[in-house]
Amino acid sequence: MELDPQSALLTIEAGLAQLSTLFVSYSFSAIGAVILLIVGYIVAGLAERSIFAGLKHVRGFDLTLCQFFSKMARYAILALVIVMVLGQFGVQTASIIAAIGAIGLAVGLALQGTLQNIAAGIMLLALRPFRVGEYVEIGAVAGTAEEIGLFATRLRTIDGVYILAPNSTLWNQPVRNFTRNGVRRNDITIGIGYEDDIDLAHKTLLGLATADKRVNKEPAPTAFVAALGDSAVSVTLRYWTSASDFLSAKLDLTKRAKLAFDDEGISIPFPQQEVVYREVQSAKS
Repeated sequence: MELDPQSALLTIEAGLAQLSTLFVSYSFSAIGAVILLIVGYIVAGLAERSIFAGLKHVRGFDLTLCQFFSKMARYAILALVIVMVLGQFGVQTASIIAAIGAIGLAVGLALQGTLQNIAAGIMLLALRPFRVGEYVEIGAVAGTAEEIGLFATRLRTIDGVYILAPNSTLWNQPVRNFTRNGVRRNDITIGIGYEDDIDLAHKTLLGLATADKRVNKEPAPTAFVAALGDSAVSVTLRYWTSASDFLSAKLDLTKRAKLAFDDEGISIPFPQQEVVYREVQSAKS
């Protein structure tokens, strides 16, 4: 079959015209996509800084949460910009959004435990049942909080042991915060002999407490009989101190009480004295 030169020329001209149309169309699309990317990048950066600055000025709002929410806003804007750019080239964005949703669901199921830790971390940072520097007891975990992150919390025990606890574990259990209220009550109980003067023991304990500057004046310290044992009368000194002085005051007052009782002639029966007495009496019989 003989090729008609005129038909071939017309076909080439039609093809070139279509290519020119496509080039012009996609050129505008490409330019629009570049503009969208630039504007979206700038807007995402401005949104991140604005949200961070705004949340930072909210009283009590944790710095980690400020960074988290500002970053989330930035990535959300960038994801929206990318979808809009793909739409410029005629890509069906509905299918893309559906695919992203399916991928997000699969990732969420795979990282379920991690997402639980993040959610718990947000709640811990927002509600603040404990802060950095506070001593807490949560289930089997006890120590001073050193860092509260989105995934885990770092604590240090009294004996210096490092603990990294997942946030979901801490959030799902009652929190005992020994520092938050600022003050703590303590009871020092000492056994004295039945023949000793109880009023003198009370006076001695109250004198020690009122002389110690770490003991709060209000509520005032009190002394009372806590129990009547087999071989001793248990007298208790009850007082309040600041949370930071709790341990040092307890150790010092316990030592001073023993020395003061010795000076006053108040006996402190040996815990096993009654047991030894009974064994001796049993042997004699």
